[in-house]
Order: sequence, then C-alpha cells, then structure tokens
Amino acid sequence: MSFKSGAKSSIRPILGIAVVSLLLCGLFFPLLVTGVGQALFPSQANGEIVQLNGHPVGSVLIAQGFNSSMLLHPRPANQSASGVDPDLPLQDALAQVPRIQNATKLTTDQITTVIQRHVEGTLWIFGSPYVDVLQVNLDLISTYPQVYNSTIPA
Repeated sequence: MSFKSGAKSSIRPILGIAVVSLLLCGLFFPLLVTGVGQALFPSQANGEIVQLNGHPVGSVLIAQGFNSSMLLHPRPANQSASGVDPDLPLQDALAQVPRIQNATKLTTDQITTVIQRHVEGTLWIFGSPYVDVLQVNLDLISTYPQVYNSTIPA
C-alpha cells in the first residue's frame, strides 16, 4: 500500500463526517430549534413585537430609539452595558418628566402617574425599581390621545 492510496482512503471518511456534521449542526438543528420555538413560544420567538393601531412599534425585549421630546427616552448606550436594555431606572424616568411636560403641556402629576403605573420591583433588596420605556410611552399615547395624535401611526 502506497502513501498516496492511504491518504485517499483516509480523506473520504473525513469529508463524510464534515458534510454530515455541517448538515446536522448547520441546517437540521437550527431548523428544529426554530420550529420548536415557533410552535411552543411564537410571541417570544418572534421578538415579542408590540403593536399600536395594527402597526408594529417595538419589541418588549429591546430598547427603542425614541427621540421625540414628548416621549420617555431609553438609557443612553454610554450608561448601560449594551444600550439595548428596554428598562430604565425609576429615578432616570422621573428625571425626564420636565422635558416631557414642556413638550406636551401635560402636568407633572399626569406624567408621573403614568410612569408610576409601570414601576416594576426587583428581587427583595437587590437593585432599584425600574420602568419599561416602551410601555410607559404606549400608555402616554393611549391615555392622552389628544396630545399624541400626530405621533401615532395611522
């Protein structure tokens, strides 16, 4: 047996294993995981998209880039680890009340009440209270449609 024929015989099983591994790990497994996710958790698998008047306006899982002075803004990327955190510490949300008040002419109490409706706690003594920016903004829009009429998709 020569070296050349020995090399050819050892390449064939290696290529076979590579192709089978590629198909299993690169095609079948991702399709299986995607199918199971879609079947058991369709909302989560699709990003938990929030709709307003039948239009997608954001995801519960990822911060939205709100830049209107009439809306609550998410935490800037330089203040959080990733810049995609959908939640905002309560004190940061309350610090934005004067800006929202100036833009909307709503009272401080009206805006604070909406923010307070969305305060979520933390586990026992760990962490600070926070709010979901998207949910607060959607609540502002639905509670005061006369103010936010021009910002709502038709």
